[in-house]
Amino acid sequence: MSRTARFLRDNGISLVFGIGFLLALLGQALAGQAEYNEELRAEGLSTAGFGAYLTTAHFAVNVTENWQSEYLQFFLFIVLTVWLLQRGSPESKELHKAGTESDRDQRAGVHAEADSPHWAAAGGLRQTLYSRSLGALMLLIFLGSWFAQSVAGAAAESEERLASLQDPLTWSEYLGAPDFWSRTLQNWQSELIAVGSMAIFAVFLRQRGSPESKPVGASHGATGVEG
Repeated sequence: MSRTARFLRDNGISLVFGIGFLLALLGQALAGQAEYNEELRAEGLSTAGFGAYLTTAHFAVNVTENWQSEYLQFFLFIVLTVWLLQRGSPESKELHKAGTESDRDQRAGVHAEADSPHWAAAGGLRQTLYSRSLGALMLLIFLGSWFAQSVAGAAAESEERLASLQDPLTWSEYLGAPDFWSRTLQNWQSELIAVGSMAIFAVFLRQRGSPESKPVGASHGATGVEG
């Protein structure tokens, strides 16, 4: 197998989803520009070019409001499933493994193996930080995108108010505005129901060959088993 073929095989998930993300982002930008320019024309204003549109609050708020809800989903699922269980779901740990588990189970500290990450064997603060690094990163991205959404949303809302000869909103005022919470909560509820329903449906339904599913012949009660 050539080096290129091996690279494509070894990184198929990240490559396909990365390319899909870029194409979807481009499509969103083009559709958003068209929508934005329709609004400008309706108000008798000059339209925006593609590059100019990418710097607008209209584009920024539409992107970041989706990002923050996705990373909230990841953060909650990663952290809560340390302790919370769902009998029969491959999205849950086995029922006797609730909690952070022992160093032996986690191959940490003196139980680290030759190919374990260096900080897994380091002990002390470095091991503590590394053992929670995934959840911490998801939380930081969520908070960053939530903040970016609030700033961009405040700017977009103020633009609309100025066009209607109303006073613009400050950032703190926008945090209490219905527009902000409508945008935020409609995304949160969709992510929560998606994750919860996946955990439940995977108890009874199967997808042959997928690591997100139990083996086809696994019992409905089998927990933490992947296909």
